Amino acid sequence: MPIRSLSVLTALLHAYIALRLLPALAMLTPAWPLALAALAISALTIPLPFVSRGGERGASVGELLQWTGLISMGWFSSLFVSTLLRDAGLLLAWLASVLFGAAVPWHAVLPWSAMAVLVLATLVSMVGFLNARRTADVKRVEVPIHGLPAALEGFTIAQLSDIHVGPTIRSAYIQRIVDAVNRLGADAIAITGDLVDGSVAELREHIAPLAGLRARHGTFVVTGNHEYYAGAHAWIDELRRLGLKVLLNEHVVLQTRNVRGAQNDEELFESQLVLAGVTDFTAGHFDAAHASDPHLALFDAPPLVHTRVLLAHQPRSATLAAQAGYQLQLSGHTHGGQFFPWNLFVPMQQPFTAGLHRLHDMWVYVSRGTGYWGPPKRFGAPSEITLLTLVVARG
Repeated sequence: MPIRSLSVLTALLHAYIALRLLPALAMLTPAWPLALAALAISALTIPLPFVSRGGERGASVGELLQWTGLISMGWFSSLFVSTLLRDAGLLLAWLASVLFGAAVPWHAVLPWSAMAVLVLATLVSMVGFLNARRTADVKRVEVPIHGLPAALEGFTIAQLSDIHVGPTIRSAYIQRIVDAVNRLGADAIAITGDLVDGSVAELREHIAPLAGLRARHGTFVVTGNHEYYAGAHAWIDELRRLGLKVLLNEHVVLQTRNVRGAQNDEELFESQLVLAGVTDFTAGHFDAAHASDPHLALFDAPPLVHTRVLLAHQPRSATLAAQAGYQLQLSGHTHGGQFFPWNLFVPMQQPFTAGLHRLHDMWVYVSRGTGYWGPPKRFGAPSEITLLTLVVARG
């Protein structure tokens, strides 16, 4: 949306909130102009993160404005939804009074409900800010796989997803994530897309701590839709320069055990795992050569290695992945909704929102994300560093 149109829309929505809340607040407290000032600041600052993000930000005024705009965006989102819910409640109360003669004490309901909207939106935004800025907790998930070879029992993958390095997520935030992952001692690390929100020139120094990730078999990355917004080819080169292994509709075969002296091919193959990665589900819209293809990612994979794991940014890749014969797909993209009410809209676009799900003979694990996008706010959808362990399915 053009910045001018966004500014006009934002101003109109703030005017709606002001008309619905401020007259009622004036009935309750002489401090109601503070609410008017907060709404004015919010309306003026929300467009700022969309102005220009390239080049030198100068120290700090630019960053401060971006922070202010994004925090305002999160507060406004909760305020707008709460105002709509208040209006719906007031409408129901009015209908009850008209149809059933219910006595409604409007002199108390109107001002106190307006105050409740402001308090609720502010508290949710404060809690959401703290949730977003803390280092994600480790979520441990066991994935039971039928026919898993004994040599792969206990194989671990640490998954990071949707970090969104950008205006408010910088190198210190990334370093905390790297330190937390390295303490897990995972066999492999998977980054399932939407790593960045900006150009290589802008974010190179802030992404650099990822070079310190350590796992027995290395760190593997697939592209998300935001990599294509930010210049995917340049980012692929940069991530490879850092020592990360970017999988573009391709796979690697991981030898998980020392098989020197293996008695036969079966013993060799049972200790191997195919780890594949596809480009983002929408990548073909940006570059036809990057069209996502779970079947192509298995091209020339050893047919006797039956344990196959796919990294795919969007859960929507799961249908083709299940047809291709994977046992597990690791995805992100949804953020688990990040905060209300966006969690209600995720199922309209994606088959799974968060957690471990079954699709035919394949498991799909969807991370809620390790960072956040846009407003520094998470409420009801905690960020996570996921440690997945492959185990033999019982029964």
